[in-house]
Amino acid sequence: MLSAKARWSIGSADEALVETFVSELQIDPLVAKMLVLRHLGTVHEAEQFLHGGLENFHDPFLLDGMLPAVERIKKALERNEHIRVYGDYDADGVSSTSLMAHLLQGLGARFDTYIPHRIREGYGLNRSAIALAKEQGVSLLITVDTGISAVGEVQYIQELGMDVIVTDHHEPPETLPDALSIINPKKPGCPYPYKQLAGVGVAFKLAHALLGRIPEELLEFAALGTVADLMPLTGENRLIVKMGLVRMQASAYPGFRSLIGVSGIERKEVTASHIGFSLAPRINASGRLECADDAVKLLTTTDEQEAEQIAFELDMLNKERQRIVEEMAAEALEMAEQQRSKGLDKVIVVAKEGWNVGVVGIVASKIVEKFYRPTLVLSIDPETGIAKGSARSIVGFDLYKALTECKHWLDHYGGHQAAAGMSLNHIHLDAFSHKLNELAETTLSEEDLIPFLRADVACSLADVPISSIQQLEKLAPFGMGNPAPKFVFTDLLLGDIRTMGKEKQHLKLGLSQMDNEISNSVEAIAFGKGNLAHVIAPAARLDVLGEVSINEWNGMRKPQIVMQDLRITHVQLFDWRGAQQLEAKLSQLKEALSSGIGNMAVNNSIPAIVLFNESDVATFASSSFQIGEAIPYWIVQDSGGLMAGNEQAAELDFASMQDIVLYTIPRNAEDLRNILQQARGIMRCYAIFAEFGTNSGSTMPTRDMFKLLYGTLQKEGSLNVQDQRLMQALSKRSGLSPTMIQFIVSVFEELGFIERQGAVVKLQATPAKKDLTTSRLYQDRLHRQEVETIVMYSSAKELEQWIVEQLTFQNELLEEIV
Repeated sequence: MLSAKARWSIGSADEALVETFVSELQIDPLVAKMLVLRHLGTVHEAEQFLHGGLENFHDPFLLDGMLPAVERIKKALERNEHIRVYGDYDADGVSSTSLMAHLLQGLGARFDTYIPHRIREGYGLNRSAIALAKEQGVSLLITVDTGISAVGEVQYIQELGMDVIVTDHHEPPETLPDALSIINPKKPGCPYPYKQLAGVGVAFKLAHALLGRIPEELLEFAALGTVADLMPLTGENRLIVKMGLVRMQASAYPGFRSLIGVSGIERKEVTASHIGFSLAPRINASGRLECADDAVKLLTTTDEQEAEQIAFELDMLNKERQRIVEEMAAEALEMAEQQRSKGLDKVIVVAKEGWNVGVVGIVASKIVEKFYRPTLVLSIDPETGIAKGSARSIVGFDLYKALTECKHWLDHYGGHQAAAGMSLNHIHLDAFSHKLNELAETTLSEEDLIPFLRADVACSLADVPISSIQQLEKLAPFGMGNPAPKFVFTDLLLGDIRTMGKEKQHLKLGLSQMDNEISNSVEAIAFGKGNLAHVIAPAARLDVLGEVSINEWNGMRKPQIVMQDLRITHVQLFDWRGAQQLEAKLSQLKEALSSGIGNMAVNNSIPAIVLFNESDVATFASSSFQIGEAIPYWIVQDSGGLMAGNEQAAELDFASMQDIVLYTIPRNAEDLRNILQQARGIMRCYAIFAEFGTNSGSTMPTRDMFKLLYGTLQKEGSLNVQDQRLMQALSKRSGLSPTMIQFIVSVFEELGFIERQGAVVKLQATPAKKDLTTSRLYQDRLHRQEVETIVMYSSAKELEQWIVEQLTFQNELLEEIV
């Protein structure tokens, strides 16, 4: 077995509607199914999703506050007033600010832009910047991607005699600022039909209203900010990004061309993923580490050389940002582990002096990825004691709502369900953290704390030929709200397994499946899951959840699965009988388990070794593989009971262990059955069955052989069993092998027929009469042939089948008892 990392949810489509889409729209059945699963209920909706264009944009004047905003801006243009665009320092804010700059420049406005410094000023409007605007003759402030919560600051603007238009998309608070106009589709009472615009999307609608047409030339900016801010790619957002990407691939702006170039992307291949993972991080690096003004300058310059220089500098900043994130994340993850050990394990809150406040959100995302818990990461200012931070959440926990419950501790906060920012005095951090955990305790179930993966459909490999995979591109662009289609494939046979990457961190599998006596094969790749290679057996049958794509190499085009999760639902056998380098194999296994396999419990993330004979312990402990102190091991006693062999084993419950290593050969089949039936949590079984001691071999000496050696002892008087020359001579004379002689001597010793003085054995003067069958060694040898047939002479498939039968019997027995 191999547990999945996440809970899988598999969609189900209305087949009648699928058939309607296929016939009416003349599309591939797989594409039709994806449309139905995206809750498109009519042919018109599906047609618009696939082919929507400019005609599908909504009237910008449906946004409440748009008319007075347009009238005021036009008045400012007529009077040649000084307009200031006040933005935010993230990629959405930079895109919004740049879009407005191009708009106002095209309108011939007298304007400038201002983005606060993340470290020195923090998020949103601030009084110093407002006062500066007044001093510099600004009469109209237009906020983009900020301002919805700035009640006091907006009042201050008015007190200074300036007007302010707020354009924002964040969740509105209970009390709104008293601005000349507030444009936010989420504002209570706003009739605008699409509520999920990014900050740059709202700015785009303002441009639409001012120009009286859809400003196609600004779509690139709107696409950049929409994807960067993780807005759902539905409705107008989908139109913005889809059309913006087309323009970006042949961009007229030097800034976009240089940014794409420095990111190593072919312009004609720019996708939403490229924006999210390459372009946006470089834009964000400016505001995170220094000042976002450089990013705005990049997106607004008309000078090719200047654009290339700024793009290069942002690329360097991004590399520095990555280094800082790596260092901070290591510290934060260690602190998160400590916090969870104290019982605060529903919401993680970590804070430290000196952390770069510009990257706390990224670090929070990494902690969520590691622990799947809502996470807040804060940087404490050593002079003021103010902790500023960012939060990232999981499905089922509304961050904004939770922060509202804690607002009496917070100086500022804002955001939405999945992400938020806040600041508070560090003295309140403990109370704040405890309150968040209390809220999560009542909101989140244990199941909620397991990652959730949604797949569109379960299908076979035959259902996704290259032609269908190509058709799926009609659903792009992919992102939030419109994820790339995901599929579940079940009962796949494993043909090949390997790791890739400089550090062997990626997993590559060759998988196949029979369909109508035709074998379909595919390569599957899982990034960052190279450790799983050690817990997937060659005979495993896998279920895989992932995306499909086409891999092109040397002119060959093959289907490929990019795996996001996988599972194995049967007990796996790893046939290590006779394998070389057992030390390396077990070390790799231990390392793989400790790095995390599925939803494995911490106590079970180590292998459990079983030695089937108490006499095995000495040889095992002195072997080249010194694992006695590192890995727990258990010993099967002569009575058949199981005893912990070291302290590690004593602290664990054998019945709950998931990885069982059968290290030595059992004395008999019954011992092996008993162990397997006690291993109720077993998922993976590693069969080594090494032979230690004199009990190796299954050939049973005859009674005449026992008499022959007994007579030799009577004649010789004594025998040095460690004298190799003597033993060889005796073997040649008697026809018994040295190993057989050692076994017979051991039986005589157990029955009390002989006494041993070091290496020398001799007959007892008056031994008690005992039958050979009363010897445990003799009985073990009698049963040895049966157990060897099972564990030594069987194929891997036969051994696996035998083990599964014992486990099945155990489960049936437990069900009867219950």
